[in-house]
This record gives sequence, C-alpha cells and structure tokens, in this order.
Amino acid sequence: MATYQAGKQLDALGDETRRAIFERLATGPQAVVDIARTLPVSRPAVSQHLKVLKDVGLVTDRAEGTRRVYAIDHAGLAAIREYFDGFWDKALEAFRRAAEETAIRARRGKRASFKTPKKERKK
Repeated sequence: MATYQAGKQLDALGDETRRAIFERLATGPQAVVDIARTLPVSRPAVSQHLKVLKDVGLVTDRAEGTRRVYAIDHAGLAAIREYFDGFWDKALEAFRRAAEETAIRARRGKRASFKTPKKERKK
C-alpha cells in the first residue's frame, strides 16, 4: 500500500510547479495568496496544484477566516520516506554482505579479486 501511495505522490511531485509549492510549504504553513505571490502562475492555478497535492496526501488545509492555509502532511510524507528507505535497506544489506565476504576472504588469506574480464583485456 505504501508503494502505491508513494507512486502517486512522486507522480504529483513530478510537476515543477507542484514541487515548488511543496518546497515552499517546507518552511511552514502558508495561504494560497502567499504561495501564489512567489510563483509565476495565477492564484487559481496554485489552488488547483494544491488540490492535487492534497488528494495524494502530501498537504493538508484548514480554514483561517476567509483564507485556506496549507501545510505539509507529515503522515503523507512518511509514505515517500518509507518507499526510499526500502532502497536504502536493500543497498545497506548488499554492502553488509560484501563487507562480510571480504572479511572472510581476508581471514583465509585471500584477497578480493578485481580482475578485468578476459573479453576486456588488451591482447
């Protein structure tokens, strides 16, 4: 489930304007008018982008008088982190195995072999 959610979130952040909006919200909650002031798109366009970010769980909103204030949804952001942590877990596990194999070879008096395959050797 987290992978599915992260995929939708990454798709949403694939848009340059949505990514810029999301990055601005990293500094704290902001009203649509304040976000739009810093971007080369209209306020209605910012609202549409925020709706997409909200639909995939990356932002939340609340009414503050006549304004909508948006903030990063940290629970939604956790899905992206979990997705990338899965890659780190696999990479670190592969590194651990390689380090253990190197240590075993070293204890046996064998060095790791980094020979160039025969195909690539110059004749």
